[in-house]
Amino acid sequence: MLTLNQIKNNPEELIKKLSVRNKDFSELIHKAVETDNNRKELQSSLDATLEKSNKIAKSIGQLFKEGKQAEAGEAKKEAAELKEKAKELTVKLNTAKTELSAILSEIPNMPHPSVPAGKTDADNVEIRSGGTVPKLNKKVPHWDLADTYDLIDFELGNKITGAGFPVYKGKGAKLQRALIAFFLEEADKAGFTEIMPPLVVNEASGFGTGQLPDKEGQMYQVTEDKLFLIPTAEVPVTNLYRNVILKEDDFPIKMTAYSSCFRREAGSYGKDVRGLNRLHQFDKVEIVQIQHPDKSYETLDEMVAYVESLVQKLELPYRIVRLCGGDLGFTSALTYDFEVYSAGQDKWLEVSSVSNFETFQANRLKLRFKKEGEKQTQLAHTLNGSALALPRIVAALLENNYTEAGIKIPKVLQKFINFDYIN
Repeated sequence: MLTLNQIKNNPEELIKKLSVRNKDFSELIHKAVETDNNRKELQSSLDATLEKSNKIAKSIGQLFKEGKQAEAGEAKKEAAELKEKAKELTVKLNTAKTELSAILSEIPNMPHPSVPAGKTDADNVEIRSGGTVPKLNKKVPHWDLADTYDLIDFELGNKITGAGFPVYKGKGAKLQRALIAFFLEEADKAGFTEIMPPLVVNEASGFGTGQLPDKEGQMYQVTEDKLFLIPTAEVPVTNLYRNVILKEDDFPIKMTAYSSCFRREAGSYGKDVRGLNRLHQFDKVEIVQIQHPDKSYETLDEMVAYVESLVQKLELPYRIVRLCGGDLGFTSALTYDFEVYSAGQDKWLEVSSVSNFETFQANRLKLRFKKEGEKQTQLAHTLNGSALALPRIVAALLENNYTEAGIKIPKVLQKFINFDYIN
């Protein structure tokens, strides 16, 4: 959430910067300024009313002592009127605060100056690429390979739960486990502390990282308990530091977590959702960093390089794109997406997003730090990235490594399983 200072310091400049998102936020920005001004006026009136009421209340006893019953009676009457006025002002003030909070929660993060203008993912800018696109004698999509080698049963998952909940079997399950182990081992080498978080979170946690209210319709809810199944481990892991004040030497805080992720993916239909392309439940290893504002973009570059090293070690052809304003997530200031080539489908599949949220999440989380010797606190910066999401990685590995002898397993995964081919 943007701070009031970010909004009120130069509203017109903010509107201009937000326009990169291909949407006009002027009405919301002006409404936020107006509502905050009203809040401040109500607060000032309430403070003055309470101050006057307290003074009169203190004078009543003295008036009675001095035998001035008539004046004391008038003072009591005025005190009662002021008390009633204070109640009315308090109600109006609380309403204004609620309205302001609702308005602020609808305003997205301010894009970094490097975010290109654009409407859709077609306007994203490729930064660099690597690996070699395989030349296969026969292109087979992963859902056919999964069926041929009995790796994944989509119909069985549909029977147990519904579409988008596949069942991994035999070597398919072992490949999943190998990828998870590989990603966690690499994260450990890179200095990330492993976390095993809950898979359900409360509303405060969902709000803290920006999933609520923006993506409420995409989250599975446990309605009776007012809990949400996590769409990514980013939510519980980042919320470990909700309402926390750090010291400057605590930075950087580096965390990683493996979890199942749950997304309703409402409105997703067609060929792009076939097989592993878009699921309601999937596995992912996430990396999260909490960093000093002065170093967060250096950290973002390091995180991008780290994710790049993973796809390189998996020997997958990839490209990195900087998201345009129209494709940028609600909470992000700058995002890089990783895409890997899927030979069987002859298309690029997104497998990771690495983002800097600057102070946007930290303001919602009340995540601050204090410099040594200073009383004033500052908001920290938060970052996160997929490292990596498994379904499309598995799809690309199966399709790109398909040979007449079977499906070849990348060398980096072979130590985690007892086979080098699926056949």
